[in-house]
Amino acid sequence: MSLQDFQLELLAPARTADIGIEAVNHGADAVYIGGPGFGARSSADNSLADIARLVQHAHRFNSRIFVTMNTILRDDELEPARTQAWQLYEAGVDALIVQDMGLLAIDMPPLQLHASTQTDIRTPEKARFLQDVGLSQIVLARELTTKQIAAIRAATDPEKCTLEFFIHGALCVAYSGQCYISAAHTGRSANRGECSQACRLPYQVVDDKGRFVAHDKHVLSMKDNNQSENLAALVDAGIRSFKIEGRYKDMGYVKNITAHYRKLLDQLIEDRQFSDQPLARSSSGTTTFTFEPDPNQNFNREFTDYFVQGRRIDIGAFDTPKNPGQPIGYVTKVNADSVELELTDRSKALSNGDGLCYYDLQKELEGLAINRAEPINAPKGLWRVFPKDPLPGFKDLRKGVEVNRNRDVNWTRTLDKKSSDRRIGIWAVLAETPDGIALTLTDEDGFTATARTTLPLERAKDAATVMDTLKDSVSKMGTTIFAALDVQVQFTQPWFVPASVLNPLRREAVEALERARAAGFQRLLPATPVEPPVAYPEDTLSYLANVFNQAAHGFYAKHGVKVIAPAYEAVEELGEVSLMITKHCVRFSLSLCPKQAKGVTGVQGQVKAEPLQLINGKEKLTLRFDCKPCEMHVVGKMKTSVANQSRKELLEAAQGVPMTFHKTRPARQEFGH
Repeated sequence: MSLQDFQLELLAPARTADIGIEAVNHGADAVYIGGPGFGARSSADNSLADIARLVQHAHRFNSRIFVTMNTILRDDELEPARTQAWQLYEAGVDALIVQDMGLLAIDMPPLQLHASTQTDIRTPEKARFLQDVGLSQIVLARELTTKQIAAIRAATDPEKCTLEFFIHGALCVAYSGQCYISAAHTGRSANRGECSQACRLPYQVVDDKGRFVAHDKHVLSMKDNNQSENLAALVDAGIRSFKIEGRYKDMGYVKNITAHYRKLLDQLIEDRQFSDQPLARSSSGTTTFTFEPDPNQNFNREFTDYFVQGRRIDIGAFDTPKNPGQPIGYVTKVNADSVELELTDRSKALSNGDGLCYYDLQKELEGLAINRAEPINAPKGLWRVFPKDPLPGFKDLRKGVEVNRNRDVNWTRTLDKKSSDRRIGIWAVLAETPDGIALTLTDEDGFTATARTTLPLERAKDAATVMDTLKDSVSKMGTTIFAALDVQVQFTQPWFVPASVLNPLRREAVEALERARAAGFQRLLPATPVEPPVAYPEDTLSYLANVFNQAAHGFYAKHGVKVIAPAYEAVEELGEVSLMITKHCVRFSLSLCPKQAKGVTGVQGQVKAEPLQLINGKEKLTLRFDCKPCEMHVVGKMKTSVANQSRKELLEAAQGVPMTFHKTRPARQEFGH
């Protein structure tokens, strides 16, 4: 095995370059960020200048910068995308994250290409194909179990392709790249970075006889992903890049969650340092924090580890897509302008600006922002809070109601300040030379730099302490990125070296070491596709393959696909189709799955996987259940008004040339009942 197979990469998100810099400072081995365009988060774009600034900072620590170009592209967008890719290469980025296979068929810069989550990698066959066509890193579907991940690792080559997996953050309920509800209902395509998040809406769930199964429930809304307990299992399954979701998230989230997983991965690396397969960080340095990371402090919909350890019934955030926070106490009294609380943990305190919330009788989350908090009897956990809004507006707020805190203002203020310190370890040697002294620094990556100065050597008056004083002075790295692990003074005599000489010498040596590191930085090499071209696992592609341009069509044709339908965004699928495919099953989550009823006396055979209907206002969707692969399809069709507008936009973009490159229409998907 290569050294790369033992290196673990913590991959953090960044909405902006400044957030990316803090991700690096808090221990990220790599950061993914949107460039000027073509990213799957349409409002998280960044300029080339900001990308270059982030690259420069990250590379000081040997951290990598990956830029998202993971939308599907129209034909008229391929050339601008190619131009942007070359500009990003010139800015120094390390890899591009892509979805559109058309990018593999045009003149791209010599950059690594990584497969976006939107490429929907669930099988060993598809993973191997993407490896063989030149993808150096692939992010696997979030729905996979450790056993399925291990099967993909067994089918791929760790020296050619790194496996990446989401370990934290918001969960998209659909298989990534397989959701078209937003495109069908609003014309905003999730595959083009404009998802309207229909999955977070409340729905009425109605059975085939018109009976209500659930009322105003967010049945497509998932809890947030948290794989804190599964990192070792994921490593053993073959994951080497651990990805945090959140290119829309704020600075505090990125600092906290990056720090949380940095500590967990560092502990795992330490635990296995003497094993047969020792692990290592993929970047340089050690990170310390001024705070104790806590994922519960950030916005979350409660946590789930999803399908990693098998199907679970409690993966949904059906009551609310909002942040319920953490239980903190109970209401003891409601006054005209204040609420009295008893905290369950008396060591805690409330502060002006904290955010509280509670569930009303309909299980809807009600928010209560604190304008002023004052202790009644803090040692007994008794507090009085004055809400920002008038009390009569708070529904079902009464004695005995449990209250959560979903915003701790003191925690937020902690993360508003400098909250981490990342340092690269160095060994220093201060030695005498024929005409003065020299300071040599060697860092943990093996880079070396030496600074020299002429100096008439005179024996120190305080000979007994001079060596310790010199060691102490050399070790002062200040605000640099280095930390002295060891300092050796190699003098034949206890020579006197004034601070006015030693301090500039140390600064010169540090600057020279930084230059040596920059000169020695090695860019990642792109993969070479297998020749002759390998065959795609299937010979027919439906709209689910998201083929939106001639280059992508040519790519799949080159790899043996005979029939290629255009993407859903091409507005050719006007009838009812699967607008979402998901491993999440509403029937299972509502305890209506036939497999759950199997063997239950009086119930077996009575529960069938018949369709359900989702209703939100005038919007109606059908749920169909394919029990063999244990998947759910959300079925619907594109609105006529949306289709007309989308056609108009496509014709304008293509200057009147519509996209028609399939030979025959693939058979429609059939569903189990």
